Parts: sequence; C-alpha cells; structure tokens
Amino acid sequence: MRILLINGPNLNLLGIREPGIYGDKGFENYFAELVETFPEVELNYFQTNHEGSIIDKLHEVGFSFDGIVINAGAYTHTSVGIADAIAAIDTPVVEVHISNIHAREVFRHQSFMAKNCMGVICGFGLTSYRLAVQSFL
Repeated sequence: MRILLINGPNLNLLGIREPGIYGDKGFENYFAELVETFPEVELNYFQTNHEGSIIDKLHEVGFSFDGIVINAGAYTHTSVGIADAIAAIDTPVVEVHISNIHAREVFRHQSFMAKNCMGVICGFGLTSYRLAVQSFL
C-alpha cells in the first residue's frame, strides 16, 4: 500500500511556528515515527508552500497511489483549484488539520476540499495524520 502525505503552506515551520497551536515537534521527525509505526505501508511525504505544486502532485499520484492524506493549510479555505484536483483523481483523500479548525477563526470553518474527500480529521495534533493513515488500512 502506498500513501502520500501532503503538507501545504507554512507547515514546513512545524515545531517553531505557533507551538501553542501546532505543537513543538517538526514534521520530519513525526514522519519518521509514522514510517516506523506503519512498516507495512510505503509512506511518502511532500511539502510545498505553492498551490500549483499541490495540484501537480495530486495529478501525479492520484491515479496510482492507494491513499492521500492532505493538510493544505490555509489553502483549505481558499483553493477551488485543489478541491477540483481532488475531485478529478481516483485515489481517495483524507483531509487533516492539526488544530480544531472549528474552534478557531470563522474563516477557517469552511473547507473547499472536504466534500471531495473520504473524510476529515482535525484537532488531534500530529496524531491526526496517524488516524488518517489508519483509515486506509
């Protein structure tokens, strides 16, 4: 089984960016823990701050991978393009968020992607990614 984790803008700063909201662990360290937790799964990781790069990556793997876990960051609330890319591919997608987006600013309550995703997991910190990977097993 092959699963791709996609992180969008500013998530490259996990561990140093607003630790009260996002925690104090960098994603690369957490990803290594995920790989160890799921040895039977080929986990891949992609991070970008660019909307078009997320769309390109969805197109690239969206017909060959078994699952995609995406945290599109702020693009969740603004990108019709990413939502359309998710709708266009065959691979199931789970949307994740580290924080509980529904307990934050009102503009974060809207997800353009959610209707095209298999499910949405939010508010469990980095554990949200583990739960998303488990959902494919």
